[in-house]
Amino acid sequence: MAFEGLADRLQNTIKKITGKGKVSEQDVKEMTREVRLALLEADVNFKVVKDFIKRVKERAIGQEVMESLTPGQQVIKVVKEELTNLMGGEQSKIAVADRPPTVIMMVGLQGAGKTTTTGKLANLLRKKYNRNPLLVAADVYRPAAINQLQTLGKQLSMPVFSLGTDANPVDIANQAIEQAKADHNDYVIIDTAGRLHVDEALMGELKQIKADVKPNEVFLVVDAMTGQDAVNVAESFNEQLDITGVVLTKLDGDTRGGAALSIKAVTDKPIKFAGMGEKLDELEAFHPERMASRILGMGDVLSLIEKAQENVDEKRAKELEEKMRTASFTFDDFLEQMGQVRNMGPIEDLIGMLPGANKMKGLKNVQLDEKQISHVEAIIQSMTKKERQDPSLMNASRKKRIAKGSGRSVTEVNRLLKQFDEMKKMMKQMSNMQGGKKGKKGKGFNFPFM
Repeated sequence: MAFEGLADRLQNTIKKITGKGKVSEQDVKEMTREVRLALLEADVNFKVVKDFIKRVKERAIGQEVMESLTPGQQVIKVVKEELTNLMGGEQSKIAVADRPPTVIMMVGLQGAGKTTTTGKLANLLRKKYNRNPLLVAADVYRPAAINQLQTLGKQLSMPVFSLGTDANPVDIANQAIEQAKADHNDYVIIDTAGRLHVDEALMGELKQIKADVKPNEVFLVVDAMTGQDAVNVAESFNEQLDITGVVLTKLDGDTRGGAALSIKAVTDKPIKFAGMGEKLDELEAFHPERMASRILGMGDVLSLIEKAQENVDEKRAKELEEKMRTASFTFDDFLEQMGQVRNMGPIEDLIGMLPGANKMKGLKNVQLDEKQISHVEAIIQSMTKKERQDPSLMNASRKKRIAKGSGRSVTEVNRLLKQFDEMKKMMKQMSNMQGGKKGKKGKGFNFPFM
């Protein structure tokens, strides 16, 4: 995950100061020195680091003491607030035109993931905001870009406007907007041409499109993996086009995170969205405060709740919970719940959103192998319907058949059956402990295999 190295360094640094009943000026200086080194190692712009450390030091040394916090906690509060401000303070929402359609122009260098991000953004607008977007293929120099956008359109069942490679990009954009009005599309997302580097020809064309269609948003797509280069690219595009926001791609990769922490300060333009994976639903609105919390090991419960709400059927979750409570939970239910949790994203990422997960014994360095979950699914899917409903039917020959069908060992089948039985007993005990008291039922859904 992005920021992993930076998060570890910052969390270790602030741990030293958190519990202190008294914080001296020397303590603050030592902490800010460590923070400064951590940020520079994460490839954060030098000037940005200098200004950030200056503000933290000023506030941490001359702070007003709140009764509810220790002096050490006060300092951490200052660091979190300044980190949040550095990334933009508040979430910057997407524009909505007074009269539809809202026009979004996607710009950026070749290879940053612009075309894929165009599809992801359209998908997010439809799923989260109930919008009806039109995708526009305006990169006439790369037939592959047009084909790619059309393929994405088919996958998402969304319309794609194209006039091929011989048309003028300005004409394509204008005609697309007219088409959107006729078809009642409320958003038009224009995928423009990119180059391997910033040049006059590229900027000239983008300026021409912008002047003609007057987009409500100009989103620059930059690859977070390129570190300081991403900041330089953002600065160039902003000077030429006056962008309205940035979309960071590959923020889930092995990146040092410097781009996310520098772009807002350098361009004074917000990060609007972040790509957190390759799938078409892995684009998220960027929340500076939540990201600051995650970097400092304070978790991101709000994002976790949102993921659960988006991927879990609430009515079905309550039914499953009732089954677990009455010990009538079956392997079919178990399989369904595993699927719901997997839809929320990589399990390591979900655990990273829990407050203090980095301090939980056994979770800090755990590598939750997705293959293990696939193995469990394979074993359950190799059972008959009756076996899933009633595991007590299992005998040696049935177990042997299931092991062969799933490509796993009989030992693994036995282990799963034992774990499942123990889990059901535990759920029954928890239910009995509540003693039928009203209002004591848990809400939401559980993670039985975690």
